[in-house]
Amino acid sequence: MERLTKTAILPDTFQGARDDISMQIGLIWGQIKAPLIVPLLQVAVLLCLVMSLMLFIERVYMGMVIVLLKLFGRKPEKRYKWEAMKDDVELGNSAYPMVLVQIPMYNEREVYQLSIGAACGLSWPSDRIIIQVLDDSTDPTIKDLVELECQRWASKGINIKYEIRDNRNGYKAGALKEGMKRSYVKHCDYVAIFDADFQPEPDFLWRTIPFLVHNPELALVQARWKFVNSDECLMTRMQEMSLDYHFTVEQEVGSSTYAFFGFNGTAGVWRIAALNEAGGWKDRTTVEDMDLAVRASLKGWKFVYLGSLQVKNELPSTFKAYRYQQHRWSCGPANLFRKMVMEIVRNKKVTLWKKLHVIYSFFFVRKVIAHINTFIFYCIVLPATVVVPEVVVPKWGAVYIPSIITLLNAVGTPRSLHLMVFWILFENVMSLHRTKATIIGLLEASRVNEWIVTEKLGEALKGKAASKTPKKPRFRIGERLHLLEIGVGAYLFFCGCYDIFFGKNHFFIFLYMQAIAFFIMGFGYVGTFVPNS
Repeated sequence: MERLTKTAILPDTFQGARDDISMQIGLIWGQIKAPLIVPLLQVAVLLCLVMSLMLFIERVYMGMVIVLLKLFGRKPEKRYKWEAMKDDVELGNSAYPMVLVQIPMYNEREVYQLSIGAACGLSWPSDRIIIQVLDDSTDPTIKDLVELECQRWASKGINIKYEIRDNRNGYKAGALKEGMKRSYVKHCDYVAIFDADFQPEPDFLWRTIPFLVHNPELALVQARWKFVNSDECLMTRMQEMSLDYHFTVEQEVGSSTYAFFGFNGTAGVWRIAALNEAGGWKDRTTVEDMDLAVRASLKGWKFVYLGSLQVKNELPSTFKAYRYQQHRWSCGPANLFRKMVMEIVRNKKVTLWKKLHVIYSFFFVRKVIAHINTFIFYCIVLPATVVVPEVVVPKWGAVYIPSIITLLNAVGTPRSLHLMVFWILFENVMSLHRTKATIIGLLEASRVNEWIVTEKLGEALKGKAASKTPKKPRFRIGERLHLLEIGVGAYLFFCGCYDIFFGKNHFFIFLYMQAIAFFIMGFGYVGTFVPNS
């Protein structure tokens, strides 16, 4: 009988213990909420609103410039002198400048034939062009394949050089720097650079070189990227939307206003004299292309962007590859900003307007504020106001400005407007990785110089599209599970639940969707999203 009585009492005891814990947590929360949490959250909201305004003004300014460009037809051919290259009976082919084409590669089994073939197919006098394959491959089999491919093209009369080195110091920047040291480069006037998955059209040089020949103040002609696998899956569609805005708006505005835009590292042609004057390639950050562009700009050189000239290339088709790429693209600019900000301020060769544009617009707003504000405001602060209703976010900051910024970002890819909600969720999740990488770059912490080559599939993409057999998703704890993403997802899910029962902001649907997106990316299944037409 005594045992039964004890058994009956136990549930009441547990219930009482749970109530005590809940009361203690509620008491602690009530004590720290008003004096600590509310003021901190109010300051965070204020800072996020300021950053949102900075982004909004930047986006609206660039949008206005693009509209004016469309209205007045300010094409590069009108801003700079451009005349087609013509034959000279007396000089013959020597009337054409000598062009070096560099193709840096690293274990590119799937795409080496595509890139070498496209470079060798460039239309230019055969005795006025040199194809330089810079192979840093560590796989002996791939090295042999690349060398055989170069020999095959050489047997067809193509002036192609196969260059290797005994180390990978400096990664891509180190390979390009070594390539420029070769004796035959001294006879070249310009250098075109194509990453291993880029396939320029045969007329690429005919459309770019005249700008450099007829405009001695120009150092760089940058072409646009065209993505061959943008329809492979939902993740590649999201990437296309972000990159199309970069090329359609950011690069176009920087070029048309004579301010500054960054070299994209590939699909561009440099004047070798400008490259050397700027100090050549440096490997101090993972964005050697941007580093070179900033230094050349500080020397007074100008750049031109050709949005009408597109070069085919490949987007990362797995979340793992994309995440590594975004770490490099976010960490590198932040680290370069840290290293060069005072050098830019002290420079006396460029105008105050260009300095302001590079420091504030190009680096601070686009490379730092954009990542940090997206994550902190939309993934942390705004959901926190659900739990702390005393802190009110004005409607213009929570709804109107984000909506306008999102719509302006969609200008570059009108065909994907129906995917806007997915793009918002995708960018919010990726903002976690970009923010972490940005902070690493600013603080120059560990992984600041991490360089993992983006995996490319090349011809394998066609086979993959042709045979869409169901694939059992792999799950590896060390590789696939990202605890930080899952933690943020759980936090957002909690905020959504709280909003349903106690909140007044009615964000719960969006919070749930965002939480699900974090969970999906945390478990690494984004690359398996079905294709979208």
